[in-house]
Amino acid sequence: MKLIKEVVEEVRYLTEENPMGQKEHYIEGVFLQAERQNRNGRVYPMDILQREVQRYTSNYIMQNRAFGELGHPDTPTINLDRVSHMIKDLRQEGTNYIGKAKILDTPYGKIVKNLIDEGARLGVSSRGLGSLKARNGVNMVQDDFYLATAADIVADPSAPDAFVRGIMEGKEWVIENGQWKEIDYDHAKKALNEASRRDYEEVKLREFKNFLSKL
Repeated sequence: MKLIKEVVEEVRYLTEENPMGQKEHYIEGVFLQAERQNRNGRVYPMDILQREVQRYTSNYIMQNRAFGELGHPDTPTINLDRVSHMIKDLRQEGTNYIGKAKILDTPYGKIVKNLIDEGARLGVSSRGLGSLKARNGVNMVQDDFYLATAADIVADPSAPDAFVRGIMEGKEWVIENGQWKEIDYDHAKKALNEASRRDYEEVKLREFKNFLSKL
């Protein structure tokens, strides 16, 4: 499956006081959109997005494990040393999902807090894995879609209300021992292209075995 990232336009900044009287920072806005072609030419069917939001809510938000990072990570896994916020809520409004995230007191969270205090314009970017199928000039997200995180915080805002980073071309991801692992086909393609006719079958078998070993 390929890594898919979509950047949503802007978010609202909220401040709330906790029981200790301390100020806490939140962001809120449209995190995900279904049934609309975004600027990257992709459409997320509602039933697929709804299924993934339910799974993500149950397995991550309700377990206080729904983290997001600052920036545009290029992997589907969460890097805990780059976490800046925790997603606290995703609620459906029509074909949109409105999210709310608490900015954490981590090194990257402190950067976000400072940016907010200085009036910076920020957006959020969802991260997922899946395949696409072209239909009438539109890339439809398929049933194998997996939502990795509903929101990373980014500086270059876009889903029609939303900027888009696109797919990491030429890379595929599989689960190995519970972790997402990147498979790069460039090496195999290059080896096959450079193999002589005499060695072609041997090289093909070797690369196939190498591929299987990573699954």
